Amino acid sequence: MNRPLTLIVLLIAMTACRPSGSVQEEPKAFSPTEQQAAAEVSPVQNQNLQRTIAAEGFSSKGTIQAVTEVPVYSRINEQIVAFNIELGQRVRKGEVVTRLSQTVLNDRIARGKAELEQAEYQYQAILMGQGYKRGEFDQVPEEIKRQARIRSGCNTAEAALRQLEHELTYCTITAPVTGAVSRIEATLYSAALPGVPLFYIVDTEHLKVCFDVLENELHKFQPGTQIQVISVAYPAEVHTASVSAISPVVEKNGMVHLEATLQPHPHLMPGMTAIVTMGNAG
Repeated sequence: MNRPLTLIVLLIAMTACRPSGSVQEEPKAFSPTEQQAAAEVSPVQNQNLQRTIAAEGFSSKGTIQAVTEVPVYSRINEQIVAFNIELGQRVRKGEVVTRLSQTVLNDRIARGKAELEQAEYQYQAILMGQGYKRGEFDQVPEEIKRQARIRSGCNTAEAALRQLEHELTYCTITAPVTGAVSRIEATLYSAALPGVPLFYIVDTEHLKVCFDVLENELHKFQPGTQIQVISVAYPAEVHTASVSAISPVVEKNGMVHLEATLQPHPHLMPGMTAIVTMGNAG
């Protein structure tokens, strides 16, 4: 058999083996950023995300972050007597989170009250020394009473007592924001020191997603642009975010940093990896 006839027979055989009516399409090529984003999930989730990327024409890997992480401090140096805080525990603004010992302050308040009583006795003695009787103090001119209070130490004793009573309220520490405990620095029965955080609360009510885009994709975004956010942990849930900040600097690798405000959700937490796409959530 000659060579041309052999080639024709082989071509016919290859054509017969191919299913009729099928056309082999070239697979869509995704950018390196899109491939990295899709690689974060399982194969089934990967297929869903690839379809989303193909439909939207844009995808980027991002990270969900809290707008603020608030340290919780003590204003006074006292021992911690109640500290039922656990990592990840959710707290509400104004909720009591820590209690400090009141023993020392209560003793100081008792002494402060005694000092005030002594100062008030001295105040009356000064007025009586100027010829006023005990039942006539209301008739004493205001300037004379003011000088007598200064000389007796009444004003100083009253101010000190008010300060101690106010410090007593510092023994009850409440959460400054609603959120979740993200870091714990103190322990039960340890000393609470002013300026040293007891623990931190991450504000889960105010979240953002941070992501980067290529310089040639920057024209698609402006403050207020709506984007979709899909967390890797919960790929079936699509969240809407609004672009809130755009970096004025293009990095050396040609990327621009963006941030978008997210609505709070029980399944969203700081540190999560997310896939960002264009469009509104359905």
